[in-house]
Amino acid sequence: MKVLLINEPRNYFELLEMNITAQLVTGSQAPDFIHLFVKDNGAFQDAMKKILILYKKNTSIITWVSWYKKSAGMATDMTEDVIRHCALKNNLVDVKVCAVSDVWSALKLVVPLAKR
Repeated sequence: MKVLLINEPRNYFELLEMNITAQLVTGSQAPDFIHLFVKDNGAFQDAMKKILILYKKNTSIITWVSWYKKSAGMATDMTEDVIRHCALKNNLVDVKVCAVSDVWSALKLVVPLAKR
């Protein structure tokens, strides 16, 4: 599985409890899995423009979008609803939500099976 990390925190491999450097995409490789970390809606919208281009090449990509939890005390305009609205507008659906850490939440986005 080829992984594309976008704006990942410095302690990403610690959060995973493993080093996946060998799985990271290089050059023009296409990812199977994307983990996007966003601090605000502007960064999210910019990153999604690029990610949506990748979905046109591979409708089986899995994307996790992570944003600051409210309890993290970080100023952000990101919420599940912002992500969900963008996903639905772009023919993606959210299928899972999780806590990545005490600071980050995440929503899993995919192309619906019927559209792959």
